[in-house]
Amino acid sequence: MRKVLLPTIIFVTTILLVIRLFYLQVIDDTLLAKSDNNAIKIKYDYPERGYIYDRNGKLLVANQPSYDIMVIPREVKNLDTTEFCSLLKITKEEFLKKIAKAKVYSPRLPSVFLSQLNKKEYAAFQEIQRKFNGFYIQKRSLRDYQVAVGANIFGYIREVDDKVIEKNKYYNSGDLIGRQGVEESYEDILRGIKGVKYIQKDKYNRDIGSYKEGKFDTIAVQGKDINLTIDIDLQKYGEELMINKRGGIVALDPKTGEILALVTAPSYDPAILVGRQRSKNYTMLYHDSIAKPLYDRGLLAEYTPGSPFKILTGLVGLQEQVIDETTSFVCHHGFSYARGRFMKCHDSGVSVLHNGFYNSCNTYFANVYMRTINKYAIPSVGVDNWSKHLKSFGLGQFMGYDLPTGKKGNLPTSKTYKKMYPGWGWDSKTIVSNSIGQGEVLMTPIQLANMIATVANRGYYYTPHIIKKIKGGVIDKKFRTKHVTTIDKKYFEPVISGLFDVYNLGTARGLNVEGIDICGKTGTAENYAKINGKRVKLQDHSIFVAFAPKDNPKIAIAVFVENGYWGARWAGPITSLMIEKYIKRKITRKDLEKRMLEGSLQSEYNKYIAKPIVDTLIKTKVTTASVVKQPIKKEKEIKISDSVRN
Repeated sequence: MRKVLLPTIIFVTTILLVIRLFYLQVIDDTLLAKSDNNAIKIKYDYPERGYIYDRNGKLLVANQPSYDIMVIPREVKNLDTTEFCSLLKITKEEFLKKIAKAKVYSPRLPSVFLSQLNKKEYAAFQEIQRKFNGFYIQKRSLRDYQVAVGANIFGYIREVDDKVIEKNKYYNSGDLIGRQGVEESYEDILRGIKGVKYIQKDKYNRDIGSYKEGKFDTIAVQGKDINLTIDIDLQKYGEELMINKRGGIVALDPKTGEILALVTAPSYDPAILVGRQRSKNYTMLYHDSIAKPLYDRGLLAEYTPGSPFKILTGLVGLQEQVIDETTSFVCHHGFSYARGRFMKCHDSGVSVLHNGFYNSCNTYFANVYMRTINKYAIPSVGVDNWSKHLKSFGLGQFMGYDLPTGKKGNLPTSKTYKKMYPGWGWDSKTIVSNSIGQGEVLMTPIQLANMIATVANRGYYYTPHIIKKIKGGVIDKKFRTKHVTTIDKKYFEPVISGLFDVYNLGTARGLNVEGIDICGKTGTAENYAKINGKRVKLQDHSIFVAFAPKDNPKIAIAVFVENGYWGARWAGPITSLMIEKYIKRKITRKDLEKRMLEGSLQSEYNKYIAKPIVDTLIKTKVTTASVVKQPIKKEKEIKISDSVRN
C-alpha cells in the first residue's frame, strides 16, 4: 500500500496542476487583461471625489477639472524635444529628469509626466498631441473650495508616493490621495472607484479597439458625498476672531459630541494647496517655523489647563466625599502649603464650593485636592484614584475622534511621581499645583472642550466627531456610544451653579450675553520657555471654557489664546461671541466683537523672535490671518523650547 500511495499522490497532483494551467492560459483570460501585456493598454477613468457639505447642507468642497500629461517611456520615439519643452515651458534638464523618474517606475506603464495643466495649456497640447508618441492626456478632478476657511478640517489632496503604492495596490503612480483632515480620514469613501478600460493594440502599436469588446472594462464610481458636523458660519467667525492671535477654539454639541467648530490660528486659505503651485505653497507653509500654520493647535497643542481644571478638582472632591457644598476654607490671598511654599491667590476671605468657583480661589481648590489625596494612607493610592476619575472624562488618552492627528495630553499617576522623585518621599503638598491646573496635567483644546461638554451633560459624553452623514453609508457606531464618568450625577448641579455665577458675580462678569444663560470658567496658565538655554517667564496664556444655555445646553466650547494675559481678556470675550453667534445667529455684543476683531497679539509674539524676522514681519505686513498669503521662511531665530509643548 505504501509503495502505491506516493506515486498516486504525485500523479494526481500533476494532473491537477496541468488542468489548472490549461484553465488559466486557454479558458480564463482575465489574467491576460490584468497582466503587463504589450498588446493591451490599460487606461484609467478617474472619478470625481465626493462633495463635502456642512451640517446645514452648505457646499464646502466641490471639484474642478484638471489635466495631467502621462508618459509611457517605452513608447517615446522620434520626439522633437525642443518643440515639446517649449510648448510646456520646461527646460531640457527638467524633461530628462521627469523621463528618468518615469522609467524607474516602469518603462511600460504610464506615469505622470506633468500634472495639473490648466484649460489653456491642455488645449495647446491636445492640438498637436499626435506628434508626441508615448504621451497622452489623463483627465482628473481637483478640489474646488467654496470657502476660504477650515483648511485644518479639510486637509488637502496630493500625489501618492512610492510607500503608498507599495502598501496599497489600488494606487498607481500619479494617483491622488487625501492627506490630513477629513480628506485623509474618509479617503476610502471620498475617492470613489477608478474605472478601467483595456485597449487592444496592433503590431504597429496602434489602438484598434476595446479588448474582448470591453468584457473586462469597468466604469468609474464617484466618491460618496459627506456632511460634516461643522457649522461653517461659526467656523468662519471663529477664524476671524483669531486673526493676529495664536491658539485654538473647539466647539461641540454636548448632546451628540458633534464638532461645531475647530479653529486653529493662524491658518491659511485651503485653495493655495490646489494646482501647479501646491508643492511650492506647502513648502512655504511647512517652513514657517514661527507661526506654524500647518500645526493644528486644537488637536495637537498640549497646554497646562489652568483654572478650568478646578472644575475637575471640585467634582472629584465631592465624589470622594472629602468636601460638600458647605465645606469652607479661609484664604489670605494665597495658600501656604509648606515651608517657603506659597500659592498666590487674588481672592481672600471664606470660600465654599460656590464662590470658590466664581472667584477662582486657589486656596479653596488646593485644600480640596490635598484632602482628596490624603484620604488614602499612601499618596500613590490617592493619586491613582484621582487619575482614574480624570480618565473617565477622556483625559490622558487619544479620544478616538475621526481626524488623523492629535495628542493624548498627559495625566500623571503614581508612576509619574515615583520617576520624578526617586529615592525620597512625595505627598499631596509636593504635587498640589495639580489642583489649579498648573502641575503635570496637560490637555489639548479638544479634551478641554469635551470636559466642559461632559459637565454640561451632568456626567456623560459622546466621542467628539466631525462626520454627520455619509451618502449611502453609515457613521461609526462608536460615535453614538455614551461614555459615563465616575462622578455621580448629583454632584454636577452645585458645580454648575458656581459656573453660572462666574458670569454673574465672578471673573467673567461683564462678558454675559442678554437672553443666554452661560456657565463658564476663566483660566490663566503660566507660560515658561527656554530661550538660549535659560528658563524665561513668558506672557501667560488666556483660557476659557463654557457651555450654554445652562439647562438643555446646545454648545460647549474651549478657547485658548497663547500669550493672552488672563482668561477674561481674550479667551473670555471670544467665547461669549462664539456662543451668541451659534445660538442667536447674530451678535449684540458689538463692543466685544469690535475689540476682538481689531485686537492683535502680534507684538507679544514678536518679542521672542530675532530682529531680522521681526523686520520681515513689519515690511511684508504678514499677519496671523485666516489666509496666510506669504508665510515667513525659516531664518535665524532665538531658540525657544515652550514649556507647554506647543
